[in-house]
Amino acid sequence: MSTFHVQNFGCRAAQADGAALERQLLEHGLHPADDAGAAEFVILNTCTVTGAADQDARSAIRRIHRENPECRILVTGCYAQRAPQELAALPGVAWVVGNSHKQDVAGIVAQTQEWRRSPNFIPVATLGRSPDHAIANGPMVLVGDIFAHTELLAAPVFEARTHSERTRPNLKVQDGCDNRCSFCVIPAVRGQSRSLRLADAVREVRALVEAGYREVVISGINLGRWGRDLEPPRRFEDLIEAILAETTLERLRLSSVEPMDWTERLIDLVAGESRIARHAHVPLQSGSDRVLRRMHRRYRPWHYAERIHRIRERMPLAAIGADVMVGFPGETDAEFEENRAFIASLPFTYLHVFTYSARPGTPAAAMPGQVRSEVARERNRVLRELAAEKNLAFRRQMVGRTIPAITLSAQDGDSTEALTDNYLKMRLAGRHEANQWMGVRVVGVTKDGLEGVCNL
Repeated sequence: MSTFHVQNFGCRAAQADGAALERQLLEHGLHPADDAGAAEFVILNTCTVTGAADQDARSAIRRIHRENPECRILVTGCYAQRAPQELAALPGVAWVVGNSHKQDVAGIVAQTQEWRRSPNFIPVATLGRSPDHAIANGPMVLVGDIFAHTELLAAPVFEARTHSERTRPNLKVQDGCDNRCSFCVIPAVRGQSRSLRLADAVREVRALVEAGYREVVISGINLGRWGRDLEPPRRFEDLIEAILAETTLERLRLSSVEPMDWTERLIDLVAGESRIARHAHVPLQSGSDRVLRRMHRRYRPWHYAERIHRIRERMPLAAIGADVMVGFPGETDAEFEENRAFIASLPFTYLHVFTYSARPGTPAAAMPGQVRSEVARERNRVLRELAAEKNLAFRRQMVGRTIPAITLSAQDGDSTEALTDNYLKMRLAGRHEANQWMGVRVVGVTKDGLEGVCNL
């Protein structure tokens, strides 16, 4: 019996890709192992958005090879697409498969296990080499033109501590990106924007509802561009309306949507439909117009602010979050202060703060004025403190209110972890079954969330 273990790095889209790979490996008759140390095959689904992400993948490869030298390591994902030879040189790596061929991963592993059982097994012709090449003659590298890639792996990813407490599945409905931000390597490793067909997305959500799930998060690399590549073209709002009309899903949550895709129609739809979570994640990157222009972002600060104020006007208690970057090449003290002041002026409830990391081959990596690491770290700290202040103020506004929350898992003692409709962590008094929506009265603020009691 062949066993496998999939380890994912990076964003929600990568997690969804990993879930799809697990589904395919199970369909090929392999069995999941609890960890890499017990697996015959280990699939590392990598990220390459920062230098730290690359380092995490290399460290994992070295650790797995040291602890389980007999296992076969297959490296796939964004890092594999960007720098396959770099990964192939690491001890223990048997295959490097880029995103361009990620749909072949399960077949490669299954072919290898079949080859081991039968010396007369005929390799899959499209691979070009027999699977023993990866074992006897060094790593097999399978990487092609990502912009010719049209596949979209789709499978739900679950938030859970145990199988019985799986909640809030994340479903990827879009992949790739047609933007060309100067700092970003993602289009080069994920290719052009492509969408899960509307009927397939609805079918996946319906299956999750039938399995008992109460909230589904839809995600993508550039989620708001969903449908533009379909024939005939569709709009993102069409997908949301179809999910609401054709399924009985209790709560739909949107992940990150770019500011230019928060149309009036989308804002009105989210604000006016009780089955959509009151939550808007709107990437900013910088509040300095000059920095945004160097980043090749497609909006100006005043455009962005108008969208945020419109969202807050229509949804007074919504979670509003953003991705922001510090230390972009050439970022002066004055530009950083523009960024800080702009963020301070907007009704954010949380921020994801990142320090710029030069990515090989991107225009920003060759720009003059690279910011010193100690300066970037200090700017990161300033924005994180600002985000914490905003989040605390928002949480304090919730005290005394009754708001919807979904239970996630029982904690030690007499409490249950929950997540509110407006994206706040909650410690709920009493032990409650996971995956239940309930009205919760907020009675206090904790270090990083809320305290609540079930409002019977």
